[in-house]
Amino acid sequence: MNEYALGQGLWEMGFAAAVPFTLVALSAMAVLLADLWLLPSQKRALPWAALAGVLLSAASVAFLWNEEATGFGGAIRLDRFSAFFAMVFLLGTGLVVLLSSAYARREGVERGEYYALLLFGTSGAMLMASAVELVTFFLGLEILSVSLYVLSGFFRQRPASAEAAAKYFILGAFASAFLLYGIALFYGASGSTTYAALRESFGSAAFPYSHGLLALAASGLLLIGLAFKLGAVPFHMWVPDTYEGAPTTITAYMSVVSKAAAAAAFIRVFGASLSSLQQDTSAVLWVLAVVTMTLGNVVAIAQTNIKRMLAYSSIAHAGYLLVALTAAGEAGYSSVLFYVLAYVFMTLGAFGVVSLVRKGEGGADAGAEALDISHYSGLAGRHGLLAAAMAVFMVSLSGIPPTAGFFAKFYVFSAAVRAGEVGLAIIGVLNSLVSVYFYMRIVFLMYMKEETVPVRGSRSRAGWVALAACVLGTLLLGVLPSSFARLATESIASIF
Repeated sequence: MNEYALGQGLWEMGFAAAVPFTLVALSAMAVLLADLWLLPSQKRALPWAALAGVLLSAASVAFLWNEEATGFGGAIRLDRFSAFFAMVFLLGTGLVVLLSSAYARREGVERGEYYALLLFGTSGAMLMASAVELVTFFLGLEILSVSLYVLSGFFRQRPASAEAAAKYFILGAFASAFLLYGIALFYGASGSTTYAALRESFGSAAFPYSHGLLALAASGLLLIGLAFKLGAVPFHMWVPDTYEGAPTTITAYMSVVSKAAAAAAFIRVFGASLSSLQQDTSAVLWVLAVVTMTLGNVVAIAQTNIKRMLAYSSIAHAGYLLVALTAAGEAGYSSVLFYVLAYVFMTLGAFGVVSLVRKGEGGADAGAEALDISHYSGLAGRHGLLAAAMAVFMVSLSGIPPTAGFFAKFYVFSAAVRAGEVGLAIIGVLNSLVSVYFYMRIVFLMYMKEETVPVRGSRSRAGWVALAACVLGTLLLGVLPSSFARLATESIASIF
């Protein structure tokens, strides 16, 4: 068989559907191998090798954007939906790699496995978004989860980092067990684990009542596993401790990639495949959305550590995503896609600023991360650009125009109103008003207070490029939201 025939055979098998995340996984292996041969002085090439893999995969997604393919016996599918989320994952990973290029070296964790695990985690997230079969989805989830377990404990000499990894791993293992048991029950109820078979079985009027009860139990177990990944209450207990103890760049990564992957899987499973159970699951999602955004916003007010504050903020934003998932339909699910894209820019940007701000000279902990909120007092006087960037991200997370966060929340609450969930939308708006306090407190400290602790900003060029990209993305989605909203709607249409 010649090379052309081999290539045609792979393409006909649906290998095109696997190209994007396969390239990321191969890049991770290449980074690991390169790390074995590079001298210590050459380790600075590792982030650029990882970034090259991200860009190569992104190019393949762009090339295949209008293609549709199913591969590996119907286990994965390439369509606009999976391509959209692949771009979101790759965008987040690329920005994290740029932020990590100086951060990892400064913190003494610049090793090949750091960047390889980032890439492996991204390939797992992409597999979750592409999967149209439950076992394949679970495989992608575990690839992402195991990568994050290790990365969250990458500061091996710090007790807080070891504690973060241990809590995440133990609770994550329980969540995975619930999810796997749910998959087993789905198989018992329908005789298949493919999304198409689930949709056909549970949408049939002749489906046995006893099997319907089994399907509801399976849905509940699956919902627990996905709610854990979203960081929704009451499955949120790992979030603040893990976010605080993990390296800041890894915290940024898990806050956006893990949440986006869970949202993608939720839409694939509950939106496209189990829509017949929507009436039964919507009531549960309604309650989850209310308690998640309320607890996240209220508890964030009391935080003095900026990483813990952003952790509870991420819990609140999981609640906003659940509002859209409760609304369901094309409007609800397309608003999830827009929200996820906006969330990447504003949350990665906020954590990016945190990773670049360091304590100044003169103390025993000079050069350490400035993690107390009071450390940001007077930042505008000393580092105007960092303060301006942080202000943009805080304003966007608050949902104030003209930023991405405003339109992200606008689309979510509009979808809820359109679906008849007016009360849920009102609770969401009130929660957004509460969040203004702790976000604007950072802005107030930076611009209205005198400096209490000397701080300095990192001179990492790559980090500043990532920060500039986040600011630009946050403002662009706020000024020109309709184009991106249309793209989200088109992506959602490909799975219905």
